[in-house]
Amino acid sequence: MSFSTDPRPAPADCATMAEVRQGVDALDRLLVTVLAERQRYMDAAARIKQDREAVRDNARVEEVVAKVKAAAREAGLSEAIAEPVWRTLIEACIAHEFGVWDALRQDA
Repeated sequence: MSFSTDPRPAPADCATMAEVRQGVDALDRLLVTVLAERQRYMDAAARIKQDREAVRDNARVEEVVAKVKAAAREAGLSEAIAEPVWRTLIEACIAHEFGVWDALRQDA
């Protein structure tokens, strides 16, 4: 399944490392675009949350990880890849959100 207009061979059709790398590079560009959108949601959360203590929501972290693991199983992605990637992503997003939250209220 292709999610972008970047021409890339299906993994099963790759016959050379150049084709594999073309596919990986195209997917990396797509992932950056999707992660940038996710970051904008963190910016919105920082704007909406009135209490700094609400930035870190451990129950929500576990909810997101559980949903990601279920989605990974459905998509054929190893949970051993998905879970640590998302936990790292979530921690980076929380740190970003704290920075945005503070910046938005520095003059308040």
